[in-house]
Order: sequence, then C-alpha cells, then structure tokens
Amino acid sequence: MAGGDGLLSHDLLPGEKGPQDACGVFGVWAPGEEVAKLSYFGLYALQHRGQESAGIATSDGTKILIYKDMGLVSQVFNENALNSLPGHIAVGHTRYSTTGASSWQNAQPTLGRTASGTVALGHNGNLTNTAELMQLVHDRYPELDGELARGNTTDTAVVTALLTGDLDHTLEATSLEVLPRLRGAFCLVYMDEHTLYAARDPQGVRPLVLGRLERGWVVASETAALDIVGASFVREVEPGELIAIDENGLRTQRFAAEKRAGCVFEYVYLARPDTTIAGRGVYEARVEMGRRLAREHAVDADLVIPTPESGTPAAIGYAQASGIPFGQGLVKNSYVGRTFIQPSQTIRQRGIKLKLNPLKEVIKGKRLIVVDDSIVRGNTQRALVSMLREAGAAEVHVRISSPPITWPCFYGIDFASRAELIATGLGVDEVRQSIGADSLGYLSEDGMIAATEQPRERLCTACFTGVYPIELPDAHHQGKNLLERPGGPESAADGVAAADGCDPGPDSELEVLVQGQAGFGDPARKE
Repeated sequence: MAGGDGLLSHDLLPGEKGPQDACGVFGVWAPGEEVAKLSYFGLYALQHRGQESAGIATSDGTKILIYKDMGLVSQVFNENALNSLPGHIAVGHTRYSTTGASSWQNAQPTLGRTASGTVALGHNGNLTNTAELMQLVHDRYPELDGELARGNTTDTAVVTALLTGDLDHTLEATSLEVLPRLRGAFCLVYMDEHTLYAARDPQGVRPLVLGRLERGWVVASETAALDIVGASFVREVEPGELIAIDENGLRTQRFAAEKRAGCVFEYVYLARPDTTIAGRGVYEARVEMGRRLAREHAVDADLVIPTPESGTPAAIGYAQASGIPFGQGLVKNSYVGRTFIQPSQTIRQRGIKLKLNPLKEVIKGKRLIVVDDSIVRGNTQRALVSMLREAGAAEVHVRISSPPITWPCFYGIDFASRAELIATGLGVDEVRQSIGADSLGYLSEDGMIAATEQPRERLCTACFTGVYPIELPDAHHQGKNLLERPGGPESAADGVAAADGCDPGPDSELEVLVQGQAGFGDPARKE
C-alpha cells in the first residue's frame, strides 16, 4: 500500500496485499516543549510503519489525555487536536495491525489503570505467547476492566492489563516483573503521569533508539524520527533493557539477557532509507545489496530502472556494479495514498497505472533490468512486466535484492499466507515464467546478510529460511485474530466479548502452519 509520505510499496494493484509494515512508536519527556507537536512530527516520520490508525497521549504530571483515531497521522491530527494535549510527557503510535482487527477499539496508545494512576502504552512488534499472557490476566484480575473489557483484541491491551500491578509495587517494579514474561517482538514506549518508559525485547527484533533534546529525551522506532524533531542520536535501546525517564533523569535496568536477532527485512524494505540500524545505514545497505545482486546475476542490458520507491537504492547499486546506466523508466503519482473509492472496472483493468506510468520514450526498444526489493505473490511484478512490454521494452529482466520469501513472520510483519507466497510452491524459473520476465535473479541469503554488515547470528532471517529465533506456540495459539476467534483466549473469558463489529477473518499464519470508549484520564478524542 502507499504510505502517508507517498512512498509506494508492493500494493501497486487495487486490492493487492504486500508485506505490511510493523508499527511506529515515539515517546518524549521534555518540560517546556510542545510534546504533542513533537510527537506528531515524530509519527509523521514513522508513517511508513503503519497507516491504519494514529494516536498521541500526553501527561502534565497530574492526568493523562489521549487523542486517537483511524487514518493517517495527517488525517487524525490538526492544530486544535494537538493544542488539546498539554503536558511535558508524550507517547505516540502509528499502527498497522499484526494482532487484532483494524478498528478504533484497537488503536493505540492503549490506556489502563495502575495501582497509583494511569498507564498509556504504544507497542511495535508482535507477541508469540499472547494466549499464555491472557490467561495470566484472568488469573490475576478476574474482574476485567479497561481496554480488554471494552473490546480491544490486541496483545498490546493484554500487556497494558498486566501492568496494573498492586499497591505494593510501582509501575517500574511491575514492569520488571511483567517484561520477562513477554515472548516475541516488542518495542514498548509507555508512561504514567510522571515517567516515560521504553523497553525492547531480548532479541531486539524491531529497532528502538534513544535521542537527546536540549530540554529532554526522545525514544523512537527509527533514527529518522529523531532527525525530524531535532534530537541527537544517543544510542539504541539495548535488547532486554528498560529505560525510565523522569525529573530525576534517565535510569536503566536490564530485565533479560541479550540474545540479539534483529529483523533483516528492516534493511531490505521496512525501515526508511535515511535510518541507521545497529550502526549500519539502511540506504547504504540497500545500495550494497544492489551491487552484490549485479555480481551474482549479471545480464546484458541497456538500462537499470527501479520499482519506485523501494527498489531505488538497490537499482543504484546494481547500476554502479554493472556499469549499465541507471534511469527512471517509471513515473510515480506523488499523491497516491490510501483511497476509499473503489476504481471502476475500466480503471481496475489498468490496475498498476493508477500509481505508476512508464516513460515510453525511455523504455522503447531497450533491454531493461527492473530492480525491486522482494516478490510476494507476484501479481505486481506480472502487471509491471506486462506494462513495460506494452510500452515497447525489448527485454525485461527482473532482479530482486533479497532471497525468495517463503515463510510467514510472527514478529510484527503481516505477509501473505504461505500458500499465497509465490516462491513457496515455484522454483526461480517457474516464478520467472509466471511473471513473464525474460530472466529473474534473487540476491542470495549470504549476499543480503553481508550487505547489512551484521553477523549472521545477530539477525532474524525467518521469512527467508523458516528458522525462527523465538520459539513459536502451537498452531491453535497463533494468528492475527487470536483474541477474536471463537474459542480463543478472549472469548473463553467470562464476561469478555470480542470487539463489536469485528470480523475475525482468516488467520494467515494459522492457515500456513496447520467507534468506542477512550478509557482512563480525560480523553480528548474527537467525535
């Protein structure tokens, strides 16, 4: 789909689903600053990580206010909304749903009570032991209230409920008891009325960074968000680390030993190219993937063109290593965004041209190398190859700057089901025939890993290899709609119903392997 910043991903065809991004989280502690506006611009920089809903919670030291809704950051917030969120602490979130339906009830930050106040929490990632955690919630708090009682069906709401704690423990102490129980990928940014917290899973699957403002601190999913708000990069939040920031400064504690397995797909596609992860610039990694791709899959051609925008850095690298000129053979509609108007049948038949159009004068008679970051179902590449041939291309050679995707992700990316992944059932030449290309080449796993400059043992490559670094639950306890399925942990709880109007829908991972209340505080949700 198209992100809020106009960037294209794989969803060039109406109704075609590509790999959907993880979420984006942002937090700030900065007395004297307009923290709601800082959060807005931080989320704007993270819009590519989720386009379903957006929210910001703030605290002035006495109460927490929250404002959230469905839509892009720029659609949810305006000047009046941001002015209604005073305070010196803020937590922001932009969501793509990886657990729980895309509904207002599931928008973040979530709100919950603690023994001494309120907690507002944003989560990037996906937990793998949600069913176990839900049972723990029922054991500890039989009379459910808060987000879960009002229909929130996300793993984030389960964590929020567990942070309730008791009068003998502060939120920080409760966090140190709860965090070691979480399994899977999680970057949490949360706050009570006085303190900002940030925590990252022991594997460090998703990125989370710490930045410094002149009058405070910032935590964010990517370094690009620090740049936008004028914060200087300090360091990563370490895997297994809990950070707390309040009037006494910054303090840090470790709740689990580091077992690093960062997501390699962040380098391939998810993160912004101007982000740095584990000391490696994402843009430089993608250019190097293109160079290695050229060395592994050379072909005689006249022009290297990218699939905008995700294929551009790798295409530049391919051109550099091959000596074949780089060119723009496709023009992107800069204003593509999420549209709620279904195209007519005539336009639907033209599909891809809603978002891309070929430069016929550049393409005609040329032998083209088309570089993209990955192939999911293959429908987009099939339509693209067909369009380029119609525009007069003499040959179309497709080059992919990652290995074939053959396995689902359980750690925060929503791929198609394994049955829908074209590389699961077809070899490279069969995929080539299916998309209609003259040749097809994927970057090797070794080439991809080398381009990241990270040790293989510090990366998660599960979507390419099927080797999962964090243990998975049995098939019955997997799936995006776990808490919405009949007989799931949520529906089994007395007095707790799934979100009104939420269709549980299919669970892509399960297939493979066998408007509401705003909550606590003074909500400032627009009507």
